[in-house]
Amino acid sequence: MIFVLRRWLVTNFTRHCTNVIGSQKDAKVYIAAGCANVMGSHGCQGQTEDGTLEHVYCRGALTELLKYGPRDLHTAVKRPDPVRALILVIPGNPGVVGFYKTFTRTLYQAFNRRHPVWAVSHAGHCSPQDSMDMVEDASVMESEDVFGVNGQIEHKLAFLLEHVPRDTQLVLIGHSIGCYIILEMMKRDPELKVLKSIMLFPTIERMARTPQGKVLTPALCHLRYGAYLPVFLLSLLPAWLKAVVVRLALGRWRTLDPCVVPAAVGLIDVDCTANAMYMGSQEMRLVLGRDNSTIRKHLHKLIFYYGANDHWCPVEYYHDIRKDFPDGDIRLCEQDFCHAFVLDTGKEMASMTSEWIRDDLQAL
Repeated sequence: MIFVLRRWLVTNFTRHCTNVIGSQKDAKVYIAAGCANVMGSHGCQGQTEDGTLEHVYCRGALTELLKYGPRDLHTAVKRPDPVRALILVIPGNPGVVGFYKTFTRTLYQAFNRRHPVWAVSHAGHCSPQDSMDMVEDASVMESEDVFGVNGQIEHKLAFLLEHVPRDTQLVLIGHSIGCYIILEMMKRDPELKVLKSIMLFPTIERMARTPQGKVLTPALCHLRYGAYLPVFLLSLLPAWLKAVVVRLALGRWRTLDPCVVPAAVGLIDVDCTANAMYMGSQEMRLVLGRDNSTIRKHLHKLIFYYGANDHWCPVEYYHDIRKDFPDGDIRLCEQDFCHAFVLDTGKEMASMTSEWIRDDLQAL
């Protein structure tokens, strides 16, 4: 039955692509650049230009790492010219590191490859490949709720404890819900040696009351199971057709970064989608009042960057936090970047971010 359904989907979708692009052959050529690394980028370990993609287990959940620079910091800190600082990117939701390839690579190059730049996915937001499963121990997943918001926070703390020497200086860069996670990390582990924390388009308060939150809260909290069947059907398609779907879905971005295509293709997986939507449902319920106490304690280490037209953290939130923290480094976007900046302006965002942290890193 599944084979028949898949053949029907492929036949009809190919016919649709032929109408859109011209022919099946042209369709394959059209998406070839974006799809070239679809399989390679999701293996247990693979090179991507001067960076490395790895799959590891952290708190029992599959986790994808994107690393520019040394792959093993425990060894790198013992070199004659030791690594002193790590730039770590905590993504939004979905927390797929592939979306941040251009952003992280540009950051790495901005400092002449002196400081490693890593990105760590959210637990369970990457599709398993080869012999790996999504989880090591299902009973642990259920008891600790690793895929929920609190579990993702503990997941990042466990990652640092396992992979980063405790005396390494950290520059934490959060995007969207990644900013909320960073604030919680700093609150829960005050011994972290955080040099600077950059909050890009921060969803750190009243998420369900935002324009986007009002639309998606019912879907994420009550109707998300209805999305699983379409995702399952799409998952039956071959990789090149999935890439066509992604490009059609993201068609309004005229300057779409080709790096995001294979990352989005990897999300066409029921487990990944379910984990991302489950985390999103908890965000709507848990991200309520802003944590002013933690912000006040670490204000000198924080830079906030709000969008001028962001439906996840509207401008009024920017004005509110500026009023509450007049001495804080709180900025409003003047470049018309969108909330999902990684789709088209990852390079520009990274170039700007590198200037904000340059003095701190040069002082090491």
